Amino acid sequence: MKLHKVLLVCLPALLYGCTSRTAEKSCGTFVESPDPHPDTAGWSSVGANASFGSTNMRYAKYKEPEIPAATLQKLYAWRGERVSAQVVVWTSAPLRQLECETQALKSGSAVIPADAVKARFVRYTLTDVFGKGCGWRKAGDYPESLTGDMLDHIECIDMEAKSVRPVWITVDVPASAVAGTYRGDVKIYGNGKRLETLQVELEVAPKTLPPASQWSYHLDLWQHPSAVARAQNLNLWSDEHFDALRPVMKMLADAGQKVITATLNKDPWNHQCYDAYEDMIAWTKNVDGSWTYDYTVFDRWVRFMLNLGIKNMVNCYSMAPWNNELHYKDAKTGAMVTVKADPGTKDFAEMWRPFLKDFVQHLRKNGWLEITNIAMDERPPEAMDEILGLLKSVAPELGIAFTDNHQSYKKYSYIKDLCVEITSVLDAADLAYRKANGLNTTYYVCCSHEFPNMFTFSDPAEAVYAAWYAKAHGFDGFLRWAYNSWVENPLMDSRFRTWPAGDTYIVYPEARSSIRFERLVEGIQDFEKLSIIISELKQQKTPESEAKLKHILAALEQFKASAKPDNLHAMLDEAKAIFRE
Repeated sequence: MKLHKVLLVCLPALLYGCTSRTAEKSCGTFVESPDPHPDTAGWSSVGANASFGSTNMRYAKYKEPEIPAATLQKLYAWRGERVSAQVVVWTSAPLRQLECETQALKSGSAVIPADAVKARFVRYTLTDVFGKGCGWRKAGDYPESLTGDMLDHIECIDMEAKSVRPVWITVDVPASAVAGTYRGDVKIYGNGKRLETLQVELEVAPKTLPPASQWSYHLDLWQHPSAVARAQNLNLWSDEHFDALRPVMKMLADAGQKVITATLNKDPWNHQCYDAYEDMIAWTKNVDGSWTYDYTVFDRWVRFMLNLGIKNMVNCYSMAPWNNELHYKDAKTGAMVTVKADPGTKDFAEMWRPFLKDFVQHLRKNGWLEITNIAMDERPPEAMDEILGLLKSVAPELGIAFTDNHQSYKKYSYIKDLCVEITSVLDAADLAYRKANGLNTTYYVCCSHEFPNMFTFSDPAEAVYAAWYAKAHGFDGFLRWAYNSWVENPLMDSRFRTWPAGDTYIVYPEARSSIRFERLVEGIQDFEKLSIIISELKQQKTPESEAKLKHILAALEQFKASAKPDNLHAMLDEAKAIFRE
């Protein structure tokens, strides 16, 4: 994603020319939450320091980092790939107006332009620990701390004495880049003068990663458009709301997202998150007992997401909301009526039958029938039996999507989009059947799973591991709720009343990325590169290619574990060496 110049942290070098000083400016921004356990003792450094660190680390805000001085960062990428590095700045005295300047990377006459190299300040928010996973939490239940996660696109930031400020560097290698070794400087400024000059050395391989729209990895991060309206104090479904949604959802599309999350009636998850899922389809029961359905919001949302490039599926939740409640407007009284409609009951059939018939006609008219699924989330087999029976009799044209935590997938071999809990193991024959019949199969993690996960306290490498896990098990991709179901104030505090911190979102308001999200994309890129290499080796059918393929498949075996390996970082580094062979 390209950022507007006014939002860049690292200004292009031409704005500075050859000067070692920067212009005075205000670095106003929100004040981060105080550290509940500050510890600034033991600082040995004098003045301000800058060094490359590790993208696997979350550096504490007030603890002097124990990292070796490193002014050179070597990176490796295919053409079309995004790669990351992390700079760590720490200072013993207050540092005013910390800035970072990146520049174009050059390899002889070949250039990766400056706007492909950007940096964002890592911001700190409150987090907790996994504890018991799912379940109600209150202040004091679990240890709290500050964690670095959000990537902010502010221009500069002031630093306190004895504090740390990481800077996240990304390089979006153009697909047209010439293979070779590129170099460019990263200059750190503070107190109006240059503090340090670091260098990025990027080896660009001759292989090309296709654009995200062509990735095979089935990424399904559930969107929550209502949360965007609340976080930015906008009227729901207004033009301003959709304007605010655009950069947030474009970031998701650029990560290869395949699914649009939509709703059918009342909040499918019974307001379990901070913001309710507001209606996309308005149901009205007319005076004569017939039904009218207003699809205005649904249509606008789907078209909006399709235009951003998310085109594979529209998953509509749910015929089995978590409290089995539906609501509609009574045309006679003008009041909203809530009905408990358990699957298999008369009310259930009487409400869903006319809707499904009308919905199919509406989807067919818009050309969306083939990509639309009726989606259920963690519903028990007895409810699924009733729902699927009604769908088969009334609207067999509709696809089915199901996140299954009951290991009941064998009953529904025809489900178009099946996602199983990470603890479920699909039989090889069942997975092969689904692949042969073009049926999508993914896995998911949630508050129940400590590893691999993407909480704000999680090891950043876990987000990469998630895609390697999918590849090792033969899954088509990964599902997680949610992409942006924000807590009350995610910039300050990522904790939530019922789940480990960060469980409900992976990006931040106003299209701010995170360490977790950047590493998630890194893993997806690895998945795509593995798919390309394996396909090429299978086609070559030589003794050498067969040996390489055997080596890759053996390396993937270790990624079948759903418990954190002691050597996670080294394991990933060694596995990624495959891409250089």
